[in-house]
Amino acid sequence: MAIRDGLPHAEEIRNIVLADAVLIVAFASTIAGGIFSLGSGGNFFATFVSFLPISAMAVTLSFVLHELMHKFTAQHYGAAAAFRTSQNGLIITLLTGAFGFLIGIPGATWIFTNSFTKRQNGIVSLAGPLTNFVVFGVFIGLLFLLNPPAQSYLHTALQFTLFISILLAFFNMLPVYPLDGSKVLAWSKPIYAVTMAAIFVLMVYFTAIPLYNIVILFVLAILFSTFYRFAL
Repeated sequence: MAIRDGLPHAEEIRNIVLADAVLIVAFASTIAGGIFSLGSGGNFFATFVSFLPISAMAVTLSFVLHELMHKFTAQHYGAAAAFRTSQNGLIITLLTGAFGFLIGIPGATWIFTNSFTKRQNGIVSLAGPLTNFVVFGVFIGLLFLLNPPAQSYLHTALQFTLFISILLAFFNMLPVYPLDGSKVLAWSKPIYAVTMAAIFVLMVYFTAIPLYNIVILFVLAILFSTFYRFAL
């Protein structure tokens, strides 16, 4: 795929839409319990269909904006950048989602430059998680402003979107290559520590994520690092 400056061109848009669609389906399948729920009395199809719109909002705002901000920040520093899908990554994303757990690696923003300093690379890497941080803040505001009933569809949509946005920010800030956190840490330990601490506190406070799920995220980060060279 050709790499061009400016806004995404037609081929890159197709790649972004494909990656987004695969992640949406994979997330909805994971929330529905995966194919194993079909034989355990679970209502997989009803849950899957019901959750698709929520998954679409959460994934598009959290994943697509994250990747585009990497692209535009890299271009700001004179690099060529574009989003590319990975055929192996798309397959892994769909298969893991189908089995009720998710390793989401449908693609990534590729950056081509020979002149990045550690600072520039760190800022480009930080741009993605900070975008998730902003999405999280917007949806926290909407949750308090609209104050929908706790069991309503709107509450679930807002809650899930803010959860995915802060979860993606935390996951990407883990100091495991090639995740963003490894490059931010190489640039500035104080900035990494402050950013990670803020994301961690907000994630724990507003999502009440259990400790064992945080451990699972570290394991997934290591698996992601392992799959990275194979998938991308």
